[in-house]
Parts: sequence; C-alpha cells; structure tokens
Amino acid sequence: MLRLSPKTTQKLAMVYIWGGGVVTVLILLIVIGYVLVQGIPGLSLDFLLTPPKGGLSGEGGISTVIVSTVYLVALTMAILVPVGLGAAIYLAEYAPDNRLTRLIRYGVEILAGVPSIIFGLFGFALFVTALHFNFSILSGALTLVCLLLPTMIRTSEEAIKSVPYAYREAALALGATRWQTVSHVLLPTALPGLVTAIILCIGRAIEETACLYVTLGGSAAMPTSLLSGGRTLSLHVFYLAMETRAFDKAMATGAILIVTIILINSLTNWFAYRFQKRIRGAG
Repeated sequence: MLRLSPKTTQKLAMVYIWGGGVVTVLILLIVIGYVLVQGIPGLSLDFLLTPPKGGLSGEGGISTVIVSTVYLVALTMAILVPVGLGAAIYLAEYAPDNRLTRLIRYGVEILAGVPSIIFGLFGFALFVTALHFNFSILSGALTLVCLLLPTMIRTSEEAIKSVPYAYREAALALGATRWQTVSHVLLPTALPGLVTAIILCIGRAIEETACLYVTLGGSAAMPTSLLSGGRTLSLHVFYLAMETRAFDKAMATGAILIVTIILINSLTNWFAYRFQKRIRGAG
C-alpha cells in the first residue's frame, strides 16, 4: 500500500482545493461572459425605457419590469430585515438553551431547504386566495419574506455568534445594558456577516421565479400600488424564453439582471466598509 508523506499529502490537498476553486470561478465566468456577450448587443435606451408589448415577437422593452422588480425587492427587504434580524438577535443573545429553542432552530433549518415552489403554493393559498391580496406585488413580497426568512435568520445569527465573547464581557463590565451591548458592540462588529445575509437575500429575491409565478401575476403593466400585479426581471426572462421567439431580448434582460446583482453587491460591500471604518475611527 502506497503511503504518502505529510508534506506530499498537504501538497495534493492544496492542489485539490485550488483546482476546485479555479474550476468554480471559470464556470462562473463562462456563464456570466456568455450572457453578457449575447445580451449586451440588445441593450439600448429604448429597451430600458419602453414597456413590454407582449405577443410572440416579444416586442417592447423592460421599463415596467424594472419598476416592478424595485418595488418587490424594496418591500420584501423592508419586511424581512427587521423580522429576520430581530429573530437572529433573540436566538443568539437572549434565547435560553432548551428544547423550544432547539426546535425553533431545527424548524428554521428545515424551512431553508424547502423548494421555492412550495412557498409559492403556500403564498397562493394564503395571501392570494385567503387574504384576498390577489396576484400582486404585496402577495409576492410576503411570499418572498417567508422564503428568505430562514436564510436571513441563520446567516445573521452565525454572524452575531462569531463576535468574540470578550466583547460582551467588556461592554457589560463598563456598565452597558444587554441591549446597549447588542446595538453598540455586537451589531457593528458583526456588520460584514449581516451585510452578507442581506446581499444573499437581495440576490435571491431578484433571481427568484418559481414562487412569484403563482403569486405576482406576471402582468407587464406599470404597477400603480402594492396590490397591482407585475413581473420581475427573472420572471420576464422566463416569459420571453418560454412564450416568445425573442431570445435576444431574453439574453439582454439576463445581462441587465447580472449587472444589477453585481452593482448591488459592490455598493452594499462599499457601504459596509465605510460604516465599519467610521465605527473604528469613532472607537
């Protein structure tokens, strides 16, 4: 039996790790590059400022789709972040270690693995049908909140738990209350992890299709209120790819989708960096 020395084993492990990372990045770059190369030629000011006209030809642009996406994501995050962050703070800092708390964490982990279409059917049954919100931005946003809440809670909880316990002891020793310790010490220190949780949720909300297909309605008209129907960029790509012959417009919309996610990630990280730098300077 061939036995390898520890140094050889370590080198092989590093080759495997770096190889896996390089392959993953290459696949990502290939997918993004293909969509951008195919989609950028179809972009124009007219495409961005005109609404979809419908039909098999897929004529028109994506102006109303952009507005619907902004409304949906903004409403979703406005509901999701306070609820998810509050639950994470409770589980990380206030909840006792008992059967109920373990059951809550177990339930959150199970919900995180439920397919999005199941949340879509739940949203259709509760928000669209039972509560009579109909196919609307409100129904879609509430469904997305249910879908993203487990991710927000678990990621935020782990970010708060990653703060060294000595920070808590130092704040309490200086006379700070439990909430002052959380709000002035733990949350600023855990900000990079919290920003990561928000980025993940924003990206998931923008790219989600399955649960919105049965709650948002798919209307291409300009939304006038939260009870208006609409379609997101990802849902519009689905409609263009499946119901029209306008594959070029589908790729152009996909390019907009990718650029939007990249910009959101970059801006959020920049704001988090500036905020952390200010906190350190104040400290």
